[in-house]
Amino acid sequence: MLREKRKLDHIQYAIQAGDGNRRTGFEDIHFLHNCLTPVNPEAVDEGTCVGNITLAAPVFIDAITGGTAGVKDINRGLARVAKRTGVAMAVGSQYGSVISGECADSFSVVREEYPEGIIFANISALATPEEAEKAVEMIGASALEIHLNVTQELIMPEGDKNFRAIWENLLRLRESVTVPVIIKETGCGMGAEQIRELQAAGFTCFNLSGLGGTSFAVIEAMRSGNSRHTKFADWGIPTAWSLLDAIHTANRWDTLIASGGIRSGWQAAQAIAMGADAVGMSGNVLALLLEQGEEKTVAYLRDVLSDIRDIMVLTGSRTVRELQQAPLVFTGDTLSFIQSRGYDPRFKRNR
Repeated sequence: MLREKRKLDHIQYAIQAGDGNRRTGFEDIHFLHNCLTPVNPEAVDEGTCVGNITLAAPVFIDAITGGTAGVKDINRGLARVAKRTGVAMAVGSQYGSVISGECADSFSVVREEYPEGIIFANISALATPEEAEKAVEMIGASALEIHLNVTQELIMPEGDKNFRAIWENLLRLRESVTVPVIIKETGCGMGAEQIRELQAAGFTCFNLSGLGGTSFAVIEAMRSGNSRHTKFADWGIPTAWSLLDAIHTANRWDTLIASGGIRSGWQAAQAIAMGADAVGMSGNVLALLLEQGEEKTVAYLRDVLSDIRDIMVLTGSRTVRELQQAPLVFTGDTLSFIQSRGYDPRFKRNR
C-alpha cells in the first residue's frame, strides 16, 4: 500500500508543482534561417533510431507512471495517445511490480492498447537481472530503460540509499539483459565524466533527462513536508548543458536522448540540432492528458511534430541527421557553460 500511495502522490505533486522556474538552457539557443532552403515540406523525413530500433518520429512519450491500480487508466490513455500520433513510449518504473507481482496490468495495458508500438520497459539500477527480464517480458518491450534516481532516493524518506551498489549492478544488467539498454537519468542530467565511465563499461544509449522539468526533489520535499529539501529544487545539470556534454563525449555509434523540461516542438528541434537522436516528453504530456483529455493531448503532440517538420524545412534539413548539422547560435548562460567546459560553440556531432 505504501508504494501504491507513493505512486499516486508522485502524480499529484508533479501536476501541482509543474516545472517551476527551472531553466533548461534551450532559451539560449537559436536557429539560423536558411532563405535558400532546398527542402519541400513533403520531402521531410522525421525518422530516427534509438540504437538499432527505428522510430517513425524523433519524439516519444517518456517514462511517467505505473505500478498501482489507480494509474492503469492513465497508462491506457498514454498508450492511446502514442498510437494515434505514431510515437514510441516508455512506461514508468516497473521495479515495485516485478518485486511484488502486483499491478502488472497497469503496465501491460500499454501493450494491449498499442500492440504494434515501440515500447520501452523501465527498471531501477538496483534491480536483479531476473527482475529486469520480468519487466521486459511484462510489456513485450523493445528496449529497457535503467533509471538513475540518486537525488530522489536520497531525499525520499523510504529511499534506497545503497548507492555504492549501483555500478556493480549496472555491469550485471548489461551482461544479462536481452534487449537494448538505455541508461536514463530522472531529472538531474548526466555529465561528460559519468558518460565516459558508462561508455567504458560498454553502454551506448543515454537518456540524459536533465534539469528543467519535473523535479523529484521538489516532489519528495512536498511528500515529506521537509522544507530543507526544497533547496535541491534546482539541483542538476540543465538539459541543454547535459546534451552539450554528451555530444562532446559521444562515440559515433552512441545514441543520445534529450529529455527534461522539453515542452515544445521548437525545443525538441533545438535538441536534435544540437545532436540528440530523439527527444522524450513526459510531465507536460501527463498534465495535458489529466487536465484536458486525450483529444487535446493528441493535438498537442501532432503540433509538436509539425513544428519540428517546419523547422527542418526552414533550416534546409531533409532528415534528422541533416538537422543535427544545422548551424546554431549560443548566448547567455549556455554560452558561458560551453566556454567553461572548453568546447567550441561551432562543434557538430560527428556521425
